[in-house]
Amino acid sequence: MLAGDAARERTVEVLKDAYTEGRLTLQEYEERIGRAYESRTYGELDVLVLDIPRPRPAPPPGVNAKAIAALICGISGVFLGLTALPAIVLGHLARREIRRTGEQGDGLALGGLILGYVVSALLLLVTVLVVVLVAVVANEVTPPTGP
Repeated sequence: MLAGDAARERTVEVLKDAYTEGRLTLQEYEERIGRAYESRTYGELDVLVLDIPRPRPAPPPGVNAKAIAALICGISGVFLGLTALPAIVLGHLARREIRRTGEQGDGLALGGLILGYVVSALLLLVTVLVVVLVAVVANEVTPPTGP
């Protein structure tokens, strides 16, 4: 099948990228560019790029360990209460690192933050209610003093 100018230009771009990345020598690059512009068919263009080594893709970024720890602390905070504060701290640290490094785990960190804040708010509410209840009971139990 006959190749058009757009197909030749795509092949030339592949060759330019390969040369820029060091996968072709200058001599190979110049020779193949010349042959690309002289090519009439897709088959002739394909031959020019088939033997070029492909770069290996970068491995996907891993999951941030602090994000995992934040979620674990958040979940255990529901049962223990004490780990709510570490869930909040770890969640914020994880989200900052994730923005900087591109790692995975933003949802885990966010889940840990939400659980940490909810559990902390509930613990604060329970503490206030207990203090108020103790104050009311202590006030009722205390006998009135007076003449």
